[in-house]
Amino acid sequence: MKTLSKLTVIATVLFFVSCKQNPAEAPEHKAMVEKHQEMETSHEAMAKEHNTMKDDHQQMVNAHKAIENDSIHLVTEKSHTALLAKHGELITAHKALIEKHAELEAKHASGEMTLEQMTAEHESMKAEHENMEKEHQSIAAEHKKITEEDQKMMKEDKEKAAEEGGDQK
Repeated sequence: MKTLSKLTVIATVLFFVSCKQNPAEAPEHKAMVEKHQEMETSHEAMAKEHNTMKDDHQQMVNAHKAIENDSIHLVTEKSHTALLAKHGELITAHKALIEKHAELEAKHASGEMTLEQMTAEHESMKAEHENMEKEHQSIAAEHKKITEEDQKMMKEDKEKAAEEGGDQK
């Protein structure tokens, strides 16, 4: 009889444990996974734009080589270099956030973390991601402004050089 009672208790415990919902099937977990995909897509776009900014910077530097002793262009290059460094740091921080978010997903799916803990951390990371996106937009706008100003100065320099060349004839 003792054995039967023990088996009944074990079976009951196993039944309740097996009926426990898989954390990865929770709607909140699925929403978090979807948000993670959005974060990765956003990161890829940021990284692509960063590479474009670096290419623009190299073109700017190459164009400035033809100009002798032009301190205004050097200041522009330095501003752009600082902006690129800031954006590079943002990209690195965003990648770390995505990795931290992936760990959050894994911990919740494995049951190491409660739904409440996961939700709180996810909301915090989501807010951090949104702040990073805003910072990226700000940096992208500043990059565009610097690039446009430099192109305008380069055009003015060419026109000035053409006028001076025409005056000397």
